[in-house]
Amino acid sequence: MRLVLTTQPHRCRYADFVQFQGLKTPPALKPNVLRIIPLGGLGDVGRNMSCYEINGELLLIDCGVLFPEDDHPGVDLLLPHLDYLDDDKLSRVTALLLTHGHEDHIGAVPFLLKRRPDIPVYGSKLTLALVEAKLKEHRIRNYDLRVVREGDTAEIGEEFDVEFVAVNHSIPDALAVYVKTDAGSILNTGDFKMDQLPIDGRITDLRAFARLGEEGVDVFMVDSTNAEVPGFVRSERDLAPAIEQTFDQATQKLIVATFASHVHRVQQAVDAAVRHGRKICYVGRSMVRNMAIARDLGYLKVPDDSLIELRDLDKYPDDKVAIICTGSQGESLSALARIAHGEHRDISVGEGDVVLMASSLIPGNENAVTRVINGLMSHGATVVHKGNALVHVSGHAAQGELLYAYNVVRPRAVMPIHGEYRHLTANSRIAVSTGVQPEDAIVVTDGGVVDLDDGRASVVGKVDASYILVEGTGVSELTPDALADRKILGEEGFISVSAAINPTSASIVSGPDIKAKGFAEDDRGYDEIRDRLVSELESAMRGGMSDQHKLQQVARRTIGRWVAQTYRRRPMIVPAIIVV
Repeated sequence: MRLVLTTQPHRCRYADFVQFQGLKTPPALKPNVLRIIPLGGLGDVGRNMSCYEINGELLLIDCGVLFPEDDHPGVDLLLPHLDYLDDDKLSRVTALLLTHGHEDHIGAVPFLLKRRPDIPVYGSKLTLALVEAKLKEHRIRNYDLRVVREGDTAEIGEEFDVEFVAVNHSIPDALAVYVKTDAGSILNTGDFKMDQLPIDGRITDLRAFARLGEEGVDVFMVDSTNAEVPGFVRSERDLAPAIEQTFDQATQKLIVATFASHVHRVQQAVDAAVRHGRKICYVGRSMVRNMAIARDLGYLKVPDDSLIELRDLDKYPDDKVAIICTGSQGESLSALARIAHGEHRDISVGEGDVVLMASSLIPGNENAVTRVINGLMSHGATVVHKGNALVHVSGHAAQGELLYAYNVVRPRAVMPIHGEYRHLTANSRIAVSTGVQPEDAIVVTDGGVVDLDDGRASVVGKVDASYILVEGTGVSELTPDALADRKILGEEGFISVSAAINPTSASIVSGPDIKAKGFAEDDRGYDEIRDRLVSELESAMRGGMSDQHKLQQVARRTIGRWVAQTYRRRPMIVPAIIVV
């Protein structure tokens, strides 16, 4: 069945107000009013985190990372706006609830717990096992992890009554979270879909959704990632024929690349490898770690005699091994990217080898993935990917599933989460098509402040929810100007100008010397501008200018105008004028 929504777009007053005109600082929070603030994940796909505050207590849901794109050169991770939690707010946090174990929902937990390690962290068994591994890597001790499962309830602090609900996603043990307060109730789906035949048999609990809807859901916070996709997401089991065919046709080396957290997809690859008499070798640090955790906890089933270590790979013929590795998104340092570029120390591909890329293409990674595919094929490998075979299905509900969710829950108001702005607005239109009033389809981006008062939700302001950047091992104080400089250096190049001057005699004592990096191959190309630069500097000094900074500005403007006129480029120009 293919479902296409034909409802007309509605004009959401909140969307226009928040996104385009901006909001002032929200008023002081009144007693018995619940304040909801998304600190990440609304406006981009990643760094998911939301904060809930009522009567002096705060509750957090998720704490993930966003991976940088081309406009964040040198940055390793982007965090939610943890700075919103100043020392006072941080001391009043009652708990952190985690919906599932993907990086965009748990990756920033260590950065939060470095500031206050005793925050109680609730999550499923697999989710907390993945978190614990991260905390150990960051050398964080004395943390408080509390395992819950679907159906569990918890009284958190004095203000929050919480229930956890099973949802199906592309990682086991995902949970939705129902939060009840004196101001009203919220149901947050986390990431979810409605696979009716999941690999692990664990489906989204629509019966619980319906029960909570009968009790009353004042704000339904719903995954928006696939809100533009018609119909229903296909079952993970539908991939079996394509995976089996790939294994059938592979007569030499076989590599399966997928997300390091996609236990279900790895299980499918493991099962196929066992059926075809191939040993299994995990490659990539996160893949090795996550699959070991999943196997130890019983989420991944692998025969004891089927696993081999990378160091033993050369002991087996190519047609007797299946390599399962990271790098399906073209990450430059991943195992698959290094294999594609001929840079992996232990693994290479050649004529007749097969690579199965069993994952979706995350927006923004298109060029990186294309480079990896081309690199693999240039070595003679056959590449099976989503573009030429059914080897991946999404972990996020499409329009048909979202309709079911809204019709089952029948919420008073909807606040779309997890997605770019277009996804959020598309999700709000779906909600309106099921009977939610347009003014109750609340579309806000990160930092939008929504107050829930006696069951009614409204937007009351906006706070800063900008990116926090991580470089190397620490949080960076990198400014937007510094990021802009890095981008200019990468795209336009660098020109340095040095000269020694004597303002008294209005003369150039030495230079000017002009050097370029990443702009012109031959520094002699700047000969024609040197005379003009000398003339401009001497003219300025004859006019009484002797300030070093002002003379450097003269040099910068002179070089900048010439480069723009001659080459139509805008490199970074760094003058060094020495007064002697």
